[in-house]
Amino acid sequence: MNIREEQEKREHEYMSPYASFSDESKGRDRQEKACEMRTIYQRDRDRILHSKSFRRLKHKTQVFLAPEGDHYRTRLTHTLEVSQIARSISRALRLNEDLTEAIALGHDLGHTPFGHAGERTLNELCPSGFSHYKQSIRVVEFLEKDGLGLNLTWEVRDGILNHRTSGHPSTLEGKVVRLSDKIAYINHDIDDAIRARIFSEDDIPSRYTDILGKSTKERLNTLINDIIINSLGKNDIVMSSNVHEAMTELRKFMFASLYMNPTAKSEEIKADKLIRELYKYYVANLEELPDNYKSFITDMGEKPEIVVCDYIAGMSDQYSVSKFQDIFVPKSWKG
Repeated sequence: MNIREEQEKREHEYMSPYASFSDESKGRDRQEKACEMRTIYQRDRDRILHSKSFRRLKHKTQVFLAPEGDHYRTRLTHTLEVSQIARSISRALRLNEDLTEAIALGHDLGHTPFGHAGERTLNELCPSGFSHYKQSIRVVEFLEKDGLGLNLTWEVRDGILNHRTSGHPSTLEGKVVRLSDKIAYINHDIDDAIRARIFSEDDIPSRYTDILGKSTKERLNTLINDIIINSLGKNDIVMSSNVHEAMTELRKFMFASLYMNPTAKSEEIKADKLIRELYKYYVANLEELPDNYKSFITDMGEKPEIVVCDYIAGMSDQYSVSKFQDIFVPKSWKG
């Protein structure tokens, strides 16, 4: 009995006609023998989950740099919250939950240390520019497995690449993740900002909370239910105009109150300096790169400056600080 084939058959029986069926995938860049147990999207999800870049997300900044409290979000917990929201929506709409989960788990693999602050710095330093969504694709197509990549399906890579606000995913599952990403970070960043006493729940304008809700729980419930109700039976993922407008305006409020807040962002100038110094050092001392990164240059013809950006982008916050200390901070004499 081939369990994968049975699962693929069941997908056609219970999934929406607008879902992405596993046996209709556009496939991988390198053809592989099919698994007898798992569908093609289940294998993608597992590859992402077991990747080194996924594990490093636990020590990468979401909003607050190196927070001392245990309950602030990291890039990993953000990713898990996106996955949970996206899976809930996909299940209700009878979409392919495995594809949705794979996209959600992989969407931020290319994020830098120190969150978007690190991304801005690398974008200025890298000769070809830098954006985390493109770097996420470079991670899964090349950097993982020492240049082999994870060989993910076209649909998963399309969803990862297009999860940004201006993206246009080709599958409904990708569209679900794109919206779930915003729903997740708007709400958990509010929660973290309140915890950090940047603002309080009462400071959020009532013109948003009257529509979306006056707590994280209420807002999540409103946003998720609105997507499900307005997308049922449609070949698209949509929201009602008033809820979508309230979410968009709440996001603008978050930029003004948190993402650009000098208190929350007070350490970013140090992060910028750290990344710039690491970049200059490694470009001038390529022999100090790990062996697998050096082989990208010597054996695969990658440009040194790009590989240095790859190395720094893959660092966790803690690791980048540790490398900076090793290189630039004098050590005590132990004679």
